[in-house]
Amino acid sequence: MSRVYNFSAGPAVLPEEVLREAADEMLDYNGSGMSVMEMSHRSKVYDDIIKTAEADLRDLIGISDDYEVLFLQGGAWTQFAAVPMNLMRNGVADYIVTGQWAKKAWQEAQKYGKAVKIASSEDETFSYIPDCSDLPIDDDADYVYICENNTIYGTKFHKLPNTKGKTLVADVSSCFLSEPVDINNYGIMYGGVQKNIGPAGVVIVIIRKDLIRDDLDEKVPTMLQYKTHADARSLFNTPPAYGIYICGKVFKWIKKQGGLAQMKARNEEKAKILYDFLDSSELFKGTVRKEDRSLMNVPFVTGNDELDAKFVAESKAAGLENLKGHRTVGGMRASIYNAMPKAGVEKLVEFMSDFEAKNK
Repeated sequence: MSRVYNFSAGPAVLPEEVLREAADEMLDYNGSGMSVMEMSHRSKVYDDIIKTAEADLRDLIGISDDYEVLFLQGGAWTQFAAVPMNLMRNGVADYIVTGQWAKKAWQEAQKYGKAVKIASSEDETFSYIPDCSDLPIDDDADYVYICENNTIYGTKFHKLPNTKGKTLVADVSSCFLSEPVDINNYGIMYGGVQKNIGPAGVVIVIIRKDLIRDDLDEKVPTMLQYKTHADARSLFNTPPAYGIYICGKVFKWIKKQGGLAQMKARNEEKAKILYDFLDSSELFKGTVRKEDRSLMNVPFVTGNDELDAKFVAESKAAGLENLKGHRTVGGMRASIYNAMPKAGVEKLVEFMSDFEAKNK
């Protein structure tokens, strides 16, 4: 069976080249006589894998020694709690709620202190990014929190909020490594890797070292203290070893493609193909304000639920998988991450054009 074009929001498409390499190494990694999947995380061979992965990630983003890179478990959900547990000194944090995941993070933070919703786009179904140039940031706020790219709703912060000197914490799960970033703008940048980097089960946390505390309340679970993992170089307990190995291969693949500037150029080219079609279509329409559109996640609708369902069914039959929108919003969504080839987007637009002609 030939491979389909997989538009899933996550777990998502991975580079075919990476999958083939991993397949070739499944039974014997680098002459070790065993798979990475069955290898001790304390072995010299695995130590090289995780150290190389970290070095390549630092190189790709340009991460200085002022930051720790942590390969952890628990997905973004665990970070919703870990962030306030580790960063709330004054017991106050400000949240910009631009989608379901930012909203859940804000709700989780309320368990640990005063979490203030200082801006939101929920009034228009999270279809835009609010003006963040002059927000009512609390003088006592320990940090300002955003979800930088909203997977469900297809919006993106193209300009970071003015935090008025407060630490910025960003969940970048669905835009991780899709474009160049200045890590120095962030106190913490973290993301689950299952959208743009690797298989589900790994979350990467990039944290400025001065935010890692050794004076936390003793009730903060050992596994949720950033210091625990920074001190142990992500090897405090058994890490998601195989997932980290795949992430390392994807880092090498991105470098081979030309790095993050080239990724951005490719992603802009792919997104333009789809957005240009949506803007000219009489049947389909995008749901996001143009200036806030994501390069990674593109939601769209026909305006008719039955027609949407027909489109999803027929597109699947045509080898275009996982185009159904999130259950909370309906419609369709095409996630076009780094590993989605341009040909996949062209095939989607070709199918949409044909569908429109038959169903107008």
